[in-house]
Amino acid sequence: MGYDFTVADVDYLAGTAGNDALALVEQYSLAPADLLRDLESLRRVHGERTSALVETVRLRRRAAAKLDDAGRWLLTDDAVQQATPGPVARHRARRLSGRAVHDITCSIGAELAALQRECPAVLGSDLDRVRLEMAAHNLAAAANVLLLQADALHPTSRDTVVIADPARRAGGRRTYDPTRLQPPLPELLARYRGRDLVVKCAPGLDFERFAVGGRDVAPIPHGDGGGYAGLSWDGEVEVVSLDGGVREACLWSRGLGDRGVTRRATVLHGDGTGWSITDAEPGELPERAPGEWIVDPDGAVVRAGLVRQYAAKYGLWQLDPRIAYLTGDSVPAGVRGFRVLDRLELREKALRAELHRRDCGPLEILVRGVDIDPDALRRRLKPRGATPHTLVITRIGRAATVFVCETPPAR
Repeated sequence: MGYDFTVADVDYLAGTAGNDALALVEQYSLAPADLLRDLESLRRVHGERTSALVETVRLRRRAAAKLDDAGRWLLTDDAVQQATPGPVARHRARRLSGRAVHDITCSIGAELAALQRECPAVLGSDLDRVRLEMAAHNLAAAANVLLLQADALHPTSRDTVVIADPARRAGGRRTYDPTRLQPPLPELLARYRGRDLVVKCAPGLDFERFAVGGRDVAPIPHGDGGGYAGLSWDGEVEVVSLDGGVREACLWSRGLGDRGVTRRATVLHGDGTGWSITDAEPGELPERAPGEWIVDPDGAVVRAGLVRQYAAKYGLWQLDPRIAYLTGDSVPAGVRGFRVLDRLELREKALRAELHRRDCGPLEILVRGVDIDPDALRRRLKPRGATPHTLVITRIGRAATVFVCETPPAR
């Protein structure tokens, strides 16, 4: 748990004296090995203000990889953890360009910072007074942003697109149960039914069992022991990745999405480039033997259930209809592919001998559809050579199959 900021802390940190003090604290390492010594030195100068100053500097350093201009922001630990990375927030803002929007869980303003560049009028609200004061400081230069204190479950605007990012922690632990989000997802959807609505969710929610088009579903079990009764959504679910890591799933109400689209995968890169694919695109694939290459699609494509659409778009096909690995005679531009050297049955003795013959050293092991611990298998195979290789272990039909591949250069 981070430092518990107060309104008085925010007033001080946002003022001239606080800004000057933060500039001095920034000169300290504050690394774990130096922290006690740094704190002792700082307390002699800043007294009771030290904790707020040190926490702010440390949070700014952590947030630099996520937020634009993080070096001048006021933040809390929870807000940094949940804040949307800049490229993802900008992508969402572009989809809402020209619309008036209301972020009903605005926190410290990370989403608002992107929205105010694309939308003519932006409203932000939150129950937490401290976070609202921080947002006011962080967005002081944005003339088209209005902030107010309000409960997300009590609508305070009309004729706006409503954006929500329910907190994903319950009792101090991360939760994937929609009923335990804050505010709870079922209540949020019910309260804003009929409105243009965008809801950010963790990609760990079980969207494969999330009803689309109003269909009823059975209760969904979750890893934390929770479950929920049928929960329907008649709009779009967009799964977004950034630089190869899946960051979020976003619900878009029907009026905000493209006609006929219920699933979208969006792949973003830190340099501002990206692309999307949807379930409205063709997904017919040939049944063919494995090609020269194996391709592991981006996690957003897999999580959105759009592997077939992605394969059809790039002339690939599946190793097995139930497995997300793809194969083909070429690799899409910008994608990491594995050139197949050999195909073997999953028998460790024969596999060990083959890797030894190939002078295998650094060994990457990718597994899908087979119950194997890659680290344990690597220890048993004992690769001691000099040439990097990759094993792709998967199931084709009922047989566990190993593809021995060249290890591609890191992107």
